[in-house]
Amino acid sequence: MAPEKLKLLVGVLALQFLLAGFHIVSRAALNMGISEIVFMVYRNLISLALLAPFAYFLEKKDRPPLTFSLLVEFFLLALCGLEQVDLSRRHGLAKVVGTVVSIGGATVITLYKGLPLLHHSDVHVKSSPVTLSSSSGSPILNWTLGCVFILGHCLSWSGWMVLQVPVLKRYPARLSVLSLTCIFGLLQFLAIAAFTEEDLSRWKVRSGGELFTILYAGLVASGVAFALQIWCIDRGGPLFTAVFQPVQTVAVAVMASAILGDQLYTGGIIGAVLIVIGLYFVLWGKSAEKKGARNLLQDQLAQGADVTRHLLGGEASAKDEEAAPAMLA
Repeated sequence: MAPEKLKLLVGVLALQFLLAGFHIVSRAALNMGISEIVFMVYRNLISLALLAPFAYFLEKKDRPPLTFSLLVEFFLLALCGLEQVDLSRRHGLAKVVGTVVSIGGATVITLYKGLPLLHHSDVHVKSSPVTLSSSSGSPILNWTLGCVFILGHCLSWSGWMVLQVPVLKRYPARLSVLSLTCIFGLLQFLAIAAFTEEDLSRWKVRSGGELFTILYAGLVASGVAFALQIWCIDRGGPLFTAVFQPVQTVAVAVMASAILGDQLYTGGIIGAVLIVIGLYFVLWGKSAEKKGARNLLQDQLAQGADVTRHLLGGEASAKDEEAAPAMLA
């Protein structure tokens, strides 16, 4: 494997593990009683404090001027060039099949439990009734709302990843893009907090555990992970980066079992196997696609060289024919 491909592969895998850790610390933070809105405000504020100085000093000379249309696109990035697939070729079908299989594996992990693999004692951290106010409602209603929220998250996350491609082409300053995205995200959450979090006591950090979850969310999950993600999208494209998302599901299941004491089921193993198979198909399809494009480019260059030689040979022959009568005269 080429060094560039190896770096990209390590990058997307590291990204998924960093974001998996964010899911664990987010659940821990909510169990401790941190307000969801306050948690997100602190997250965006800390990530902005981390990224803004690097963006200002490292991209000071390369940062293009801002326009109103770019600001609108940054706002959409905070609120919520595509991958091309040729279904007539084997590599195109492999990418589609691999993506479907990986999503299927993540779905199996989420919806199918199977037999328990480990026998944990009851060490789960009990959810706080302060933050999870809907816990007393109907389980079916909570499940339905959870599915709707997850679907909305997936759609907005996908749109965010795809929209980064044209934005980076027009504004190729990665850290500045992330900083501006954090600014608009912070403004949006502050506007919501102004109506929902009027009690100032909700903004206090009461323990070292709460502080750790907030710092991880801001520094690692937003600052480092988002910078890594935008690099992966720039190098490998949105589909290549997104297709590794099911790895995050497996990592969350393992981390939740090891850290939070959640039960691990056979459905998780089946889903993990499907995810690995799907990723193999996608990676093979991407490799075959690049190899085919490289061979096509070489053939076009060879044909161009043949045409050039033919034209030059024709011109030389014409000059020889014109020179022959002159020599005879």
